[in-house]
Amino acid sequence: MRYLMKERLWGFGDDFKIQDMNGRDIFFVDGKAFSLGDKLSFQDMQGNELAYISQKLLSLKRRYEIYRSGQLFAEVQKEWTFFKDKFTVDVPGPNDYTVTGSFFDHEFNFERQGAIVAQVSKRFFNFTDSYGVDIVDGEDDIVILATAVVIDLVCHPDDQ
Repeated sequence: MRYLMKERLWGFGDDFKIQDMNGRDIFFVDGKAFSLGDKLSFQDMQGNELAYISQKLLSLKRRYEIYRSGQLFAEVQKEWTFFKDKFTVDVPGPNDYTVTGSFFDHEFNFERQGAIVAQVSKRFFNFTDSYGVDIVDGEDDIVILATAVVIDLVCHPDDQ
């Protein structure tokens, strides 16, 4: 499945929609204004919360937690490396993701157990302020899209 996401150009509160490849709104991300750290509600278009993203403030590394049904489901962490940026996504069981590539340019891959399971790229769309997220069938679209949102938060912070 391929999704369309906008670069982090939205305004105060960080609300935005994620669309499918036909331009239909599929998900809504509701940013919580006036909160300590980043907090976002990842919802379907009927307003049902599918995941909740919360920045963990007291951490040496940039770390975000993804909750489902009120329970911690995954933890996204920016790793410190000398040569290239890297994120890890710790999910239950052996399903962890490693995310590497050019985060500033929105060109990166999600890998699980050595296989690429999702790609983020601007080349999927002709819009200069948009990028695509192409996810292999059977993968967890919500966790991958929520992680792409986290990466955008970390690598493209607001200039407010």
